[in-house]
Amino acid sequence: MEHIDFSLVDWSRAQFALTALYHWIFVPLTLGLSFIIAIMETFYVKTGNPEWKRITKYWMSIFGINFAIGVATGIILEFEFGTNWSNYSWFVGDIFGAPLAIEGIMAFFMESTFIAVMFFGWNKVSKKFHLLSSWLVAIGSNLSALWILVANAWMQHPVGTTFNPDTARNEMTDFWSVLFSPVAINKFLHTITSGYVLASIFVIGLSAWYILKKREILFAKRSITIAATFGLIASLYLAFTGDGSAKAVAKYQPMKLAAMEGLYHGSENAPLIAIGVLENVENSKEEDFVVDLPIPGGLSFLAFGDWNAYVPGIHELVHGDSLHGIISYKEKINIGKKSIDALAAYTKAKKTGNTDEAQKQLKIFKENYKYFGFGYYFGHDPHELIPPVKLSFYAFHIMVGLGTYFILFFALILFFTVKNKIQDKKFILRLAVWTIPLAYLAQEAGWIVAEVGRQPWVIQDLMPTIAAVSKIDSSNVIITFFLFLAVFTALLIAEIKIMLQQIKKGPEEKLIENSSKK
Repeated sequence: MEHIDFSLVDWSRAQFALTALYHWIFVPLTLGLSFIIAIMETFYVKTGNPEWKRITKYWMSIFGINFAIGVATGIILEFEFGTNWSNYSWFVGDIFGAPLAIEGIMAFFMESTFIAVMFFGWNKVSKKFHLLSSWLVAIGSNLSALWILVANAWMQHPVGTTFNPDTARNEMTDFWSVLFSPVAINKFLHTITSGYVLASIFVIGLSAWYILKKREILFAKRSITIAATFGLIASLYLAFTGDGSAKAVAKYQPMKLAAMEGLYHGSENAPLIAIGVLENVENSKEEDFVVDLPIPGGLSFLAFGDWNAYVPGIHELVHGDSLHGIISYKEKINIGKKSIDALAAYTKAKKTGNTDEAQKQLKIFKENYKYFGFGYYFGHDPHELIPPVKLSFYAFHIMVGLGTYFILFFALILFFTVKNKIQDKKFILRLAVWTIPLAYLAQEAGWIVAEVGRQPWVIQDLMPTIAAVSKIDSSNVIITFFLFLAVFTALLIAEIKIMLQQIKKGPEEKLIENSSKK
C-alpha cells in the first residue's frame, strides 16, 4: 500500500465540506421559495387582485438575490470533483457524470430559460404564460436537486452498476435502479421537503418582522398564511421521509446509524436517545452518556419498524457478531485486500498475455469486490473506519429536535393567523424572526449527518477518502481552502447586505392593476 498523505486527505475533505456547507445555505431557500412564489402568483391569476401580484413580486426579488449567489457556489462544488477528487471521478465512471449531465441539460436549462420570463415578463406576456413560467422555474430547480441527490445517493448505496476491471471504472448497467433506489428516493424527498420548511420559516420570519414594525400588515398576514400552510404540510411530510431515510440508513449504512445514536453495544429493544450528552473521550474508544433520556425500543422501531428488533452497535460492527451474521471489519479488510491484489494481478496477467491467470484473478476479484474499499485499510486499525461519533450524534439530534419544533411552530402560527390574532402576539412574532437561523442550523445539521456519518467512505464500502483524492501537493489545497473561505464569506455577506436592503425597502408601492392586461 502506497504512502497516504493524510494532510492532503484532511484538507481536501475540509475544502469540499466548506464549499458544500456554504452552497447549502442558498439552495434550500431556492427550492422552497420557488414553489411559494408560484402559489402566490396562482392566487393573483385566480383572483385578479393586484395585491397578490405585489406580494409575488416582492418574494420573487428575494428569490433572485439568493438564486444568483447559489449558482456560483454550486459551480465551484462540481469543479472540485476534478481538481481534488480525480481518483474518485475516474472510479465512478459515468455513474456520477450521467445524473449531473441530465441536471445540466434538462433541469437547469428549463430553470434558467423560464427564470428570465418570470423576472422580466411582467406585462410582456399573458398572466397565464407568466404563471406557467413561475411553476416551471420551481419544477426545474427541484429537478436540478433530483439529479444531484441521485448521484449522492449512489455514493451512499451503490446499485445498478458493474465495475470494469479493464478500465478500473464503474459502468452503469441499470439506470432505473440508480434513479429509483430506496436511498435515492428518500434522500430526494427528504432534502427538498426540508427546503420547503426552511423557505416557509424564512417567509414567516420576515413577514413577522414587518408586523412588529407595523408595516405592510395585509402583505405580511397573507404571506404568513401561504407560508404557514405550505410549511405545516411540508414539515409533516418531512417527518415521514425522515423515517424512511432512517430505515434506509439502518439497512445499508448501519455504522452511520450507530454513530447517529452513539450506540456502542447493540441490542434488541434498542433505546432511542431523545436527549443526550456524550463523554469527552477519543472517537475510537467507547463513549458513555453523561446525561441521557432514552426511549426504550425507540431505535429498534425507527430502524426496522419493530420495537424488539436487534440493532447492531459500533462494537459489533467493528469486531463482528456471529450470532447475528455480522462479520468484523478486520475480516472485511482482508476480503477487500484480496480483491485489490487480484485486480492488480489481473491487470499484470492481461499485459503479459497470461489468459488463464487473468481469468483466475478476475474470479477472485469479483468474489471479494463487495468489500473492495476496506482493503485500503490493510495494516490499519479497524477503528479508523468509525465515523466521528460526537459530531454525527449531535447533528442528528439537533436536526430531529428542531424538526419537531418546526411542526409545532407552523401549527401555532397558522392557528393565530386564521384567528386574525397574529398581529397581537408579539412574543410569537419575535419567535418567528429568531426561528430563521434555527432553520438554517437544522439544514446544515442534516447534511453533517448524511456526509460525516458515512465517513470514511466516498462510495460506501468501495472507495474511502484516502483512495479518492487527487495526487497533488496539500499546500495547493490549503491555499485554495482559505481563498474559497474568503470568497464564500464575501458572497454570504453580500447576499445578507443586499437582502437587508430589500427587506428594509419592502414591497413596491401599490399600483392600480391594468385591467386591459389579460
